[in-house]
Amino acid sequence: MGKPLKQIEKDPSIDNFVEGLYIKNGRLMNARMDGMSGIAKAALYRKEMKKQYKIDCIADGIERAKMRMDGDKDIYEY
Repeated sequence: MGKPLKQIEKDPSIDNFVEGLYIKNGRLMNARMDGMSGIAKAALYRKEMKKQYKIDCIADGIERAKMRMDGDKDIYEY
């Protein structure tokens, strides 16, 4: 886990700080924020799609129920 760039305390001896990478005691240190892999992004997108589908189904059911209560004959025109 890397620290956000704002939380890193800059050491005056660190003169080569490039996009979250710096050298400390001869080792390359990564202070960048954790990224998200392509698979993780795809899983998140799929999860959002499933949630939206459920919301749409519930909204459609509520709309059909209201139409039935109002006595509309053209419920199945969709």
